Amino acid sequence: MKPHLLKVSLEPESSFNVRLNRGANFYARWHFHPEIELIYIHKGSGTKFIGNDISRFEPGELVLLGSNLEHMWRCDPEYFMNDSKLSAEVSIIYFKKEFLGEGFFGSPELKNINYLLEVAKKGLKIVGDTRLQVQSLIKKIHNATGTSKIILLLKILEIISHTKQKEFINSKYHPLSFDEDEMNRLNNIFHYTLTNFQNDITLDEISKIAHLSPKSFCRYFKSNTRKTYKSFLLEVRISHACNLLLQQDKTIYEVCYESGFNNLSNFNRYFKKIMNRTPMEYRLAYALRREANVV
Repeated sequence: MKPHLLKVSLEPESSFNVRLNRGANFYARWHFHPEIELIYIHKGSGTKFIGNDISRFEPGELVLLGSNLEHMWRCDPEYFMNDSKLSAEVSIIYFKKEFLGEGFFGSPELKNINYLLEVAKKGLKIVGDTRLQVQSLIKKIHNATGTSKIILLLKILEIISHTKQKEFINSKYHPLSFDEDEMNRLNNIFHYTLTNFQNDITLDEISKIAHLSPKSFCRYFKSNTRKTYKSFLLEVRISHACNLLLQQDKTIYEVCYESGFNNLSNFNRYFKKIMNRTPMEYRLAYALRREANVV
């Protein structure tokens, strides 16, 4: 199975889209689109899936996704509770590389932006002061029209192309080729996993969701995600654990079992393997950043 092709419709009399989305979630399917996407998280937290990366997202995150890079954003489970008052808010800019005409970014003056749009196919996270600078321009672009709107987008791309305050989300990633006949299978696997990761998920169980034998499922999942299902499930659980660790009222023991692990030793081992620090070290590091007002 491959990701779902999302068809992005243009706003009237516009060559690119600027949206402010609010709600419990983003477009919650594993998908791709030919448009380049710049997304800024005003409010909301959860797990992002970009290429072969699975990691947390928090308010203030700024990401540039290149053309046809598979991705999905899913808010934390508490956003979906019946009595939840939580809501995400995101600014999204969609544009095609040729939105100003074929070859526009091929001009010598725009070589840095042209290179940026190519490397963005691996996904880029913008950090530091650059993130704050771009955030300010994104707020302006929501109300801009005509030439001013285009100039603001070019200014944003110019800033990102020159800054060193950006990092690859997938350092060795290359987009997959897509098979439209299989577009729903992986979404079913992802959503079943995200709904049930706190419980034991057996290979037989998840294979039935994919309508494959266990052996075929293992080959299929790795060929389409570049990781084993066990690794994927662990990353989902660790991402959820990261969110719980930020809640100071929960013990490490509680975080362990609420994240789908059945013993503390395994939890600590896998957490350190994926996050390069223990759960307690992760919690303390976040507390220090919060005291310094950098989160």
